[in-house]
Amino acid sequence: MAHSDHYLPLYDKKGNFYAVMLSAELWTKYRRKLEPLIEGMLEELEPLKELAPLEKQEPLHEWDELKKYWDFKYPYNAQVKCGNCGAQTEDWTTDPFKPFRLCSAQFAGLAVFQCKSCGATVRKKHFKDHICFEYSLKGCGSR
Repeated sequence: MAHSDHYLPLYDKKGNFYAVMLSAELWTKYRRKLEPLIEGMLEELEPLKELAPLEKQEPLHEWDELKKYWDFKYPYNAQVKCGNCGAQTEDWTTDPFKPFRLCSAQFAGLAVFQCKSCGATVRKKHFKDHICFEYSLKGCGSR
């Protein structure tokens, strides 16, 4: 690999390769592309590892409940977008990059997501005749 200030292999005292450091600029620019790849590689390397203690499973049953009682004046959609970093997906349930994680959903119309790109909380509010997105920089479960 060609030398770059954005990519630095790291070695221990004995000269054994043990890690790679990426520049903040490289990480920031390509984070949305790199994170899903890294997550997939980690799952392959560590398939039996459990979720981190603070990360809960997505409550998909709550989303299913919201769809079950859908009575809004517009068709169902699974679009999510973050007003903080601009991340978005037309369907968070099928997007292979999984840019959003469902934190909660209520059959009355409120769905809360965490943006995996910047960590913001994204609220998708389904009103009878329109959808409203709000965001805050505190992640799901933050107080």
